[in-house]
Amino acid sequence: MRRTLLLALLLAGAATTSQAQDLLIYGGPIYTGAPAEASNGPAEFVVVRDGRVAFVGTHWALPSDLSGLTEIDLKGAALFPGFTDGHAHLDGIGWRELTLNLEGSASVAEAMARLTAWAEAHPDGPIIGRGWIETHWPEARFLTAADLDAAAPGRVVLLSRADGHAVVASSAALAAAGITADTAAPSGGEILKDEAGRPTGLLVDAAEQLVSGLAPQADPAALREAYRAGFRVEAEYGWTGVHFMSAPWRDIPLLEQMAEAGEAPLRIYNSVTPDGAAELIAGGPRSVADGRIITRAIKYYADGALGSRGAALFEPYADRPDTAGLMQIGEQEIVPLYQAALRGGIQIATHAIGDRGNASVAEWYQQALAGVAPADRPNGADVRWRIEHAQILRPSDYHWFVDLPIIASMQPSHAIGDLHFAPARLGDARLDGAYAWHSLVDLGVIVVGGSDAPVERGAPLIEFYAAVARRDLQGFQGPDWRPHEAVDRQTALKMFTLWPAYASFREDELGTIEVGKRADFTAFSVDLMTAPVADIPKGHAVLTVVDGVVVHRAD
Repeated sequence: MRRTLLLALLLAGAATTSQAQDLLIYGGPIYTGAPAEASNGPAEFVVVRDGRVAFVGTHWALPSDLSGLTEIDLKGAALFPGFTDGHAHLDGIGWRELTLNLEGSASVAEAMARLTAWAEAHPDGPIIGRGWIETHWPEARFLTAADLDAAAPGRVVLLSRADGHAVVASSAALAAAGITADTAAPSGGEILKDEAGRPTGLLVDAAEQLVSGLAPQADPAALREAYRAGFRVEAEYGWTGVHFMSAPWRDIPLLEQMAEAGEAPLRIYNSVTPDGAAELIAGGPRSVADGRIITRAIKYYADGALGSRGAALFEPYADRPDTAGLMQIGEQEIVPLYQAALRGGIQIATHAIGDRGNASVAEWYQQALAGVAPADRPNGADVRWRIEHAQILRPSDYHWFVDLPIIASMQPSHAIGDLHFAPARLGDARLDGAYAWHSLVDLGVIVVGGSDAPVERGAPLIEFYAAVARRDLQGFQGPDWRPHEAVDRQTALKMFTLWPAYASFREDELGTIEVGKRADFTAFSVDLMTAPVADIPKGHAVLTVVDGVVVHRAD
């Protein structure tokens, strides 16, 4: 009763426009992520003026002037600093909404039934899809051209595996691309063939480029719609920002135009494809719309993915001894590119999943850094280079992340999906350095949390749950899946708030709820700090706020 009366008095005359920049948020625990929270506990109120935090604290310290504020009652939901997806593919998230989505297919038969239905509903043009993964299928095998041919006879079909590192092509697609039994795989790629030497239809890593020209080029309107869909999905999940990995260089002007036109509701930090490296280095970091779209990093690939056996390992795969994975680039090519980025003040993010891939990248980083003195770098010693995934490490290589240092950009959901096949791929011994979040954090390494969507679903609550539970969504962990590598909840919160801010050079503006910082908030129906772990992924985002503007609100 006293609380209701107090709020009524405080909010007398408050504005009611939903898009107002000036807010009073209350009605649930407010976790600031700031150091003082450890002793003071959650806050009760946040005041936002002009897109920045003007007050955060208890009702006893509320400012006397609360005029012009729009009230937001959390109704028991928990508020956090804005959650940032530290590694996602915004274009892929959008296209997942607009093309054939095979995510969740329980078998080859179900996936092909979806393909048949899509082909019937879309009788013209190539069929593009993504999201299948064979690890749970009763057939226990990859898709083949024969599967696609039976489901969509005569059609050009390209269906990417969930990890994006393999694509299965129909016979019509193989023929259109000129792929035969005599076609040699490009460096860093593999064309799977049957016992007779004929292509099965599965193309791994660099071999995917052999059919890339068959995908219809999106017209500007369709591409813009894909990005709109990506923004919408991410806001609904509760993300306030995305580190857009492998952002197509050709799309950067479009994203900047969308931001200037008010069509980019979230913060986007771009790490661009290598084709834009020279131009980005020459022009320097880019920022538009008051930092809504920032482009200051380049994404390279060292190896492939574990699921398709493209991740580069020191020793052969335990379940396929004839291969140790695929390196995508070599020292002589990459080190000069890294050094050019250093001289241009551009951040580097390199994909590395296997232990050999990660060790190679660390050694290349060391060479590049040693070859360009801090005085010759716009950022001096503060370069904040990243390894994306850092998935399988030798414990003896952890020191690289401390010594250089390197930011480890990791995706917790990979561990709760991969636990069903990684032991078979790696054998038990190599699991000691797999998905080693806790070990790295204990060494003082910045570990940025991400989702890798659309490789994974991309929901922040799944990612947070994976980080603290290290179990799949059914609660299964499996034998000795290194449970000690789970992290505590405070660490998980940093992985999706403060540490992504640091990795994008914005920790002074983002990552915690503190006076003067930008008003980016995420509220969930479940209290991530107190709820039973199993309940975390059952919640949903109820509020997403960026620069004080509500970009998503749910009941």
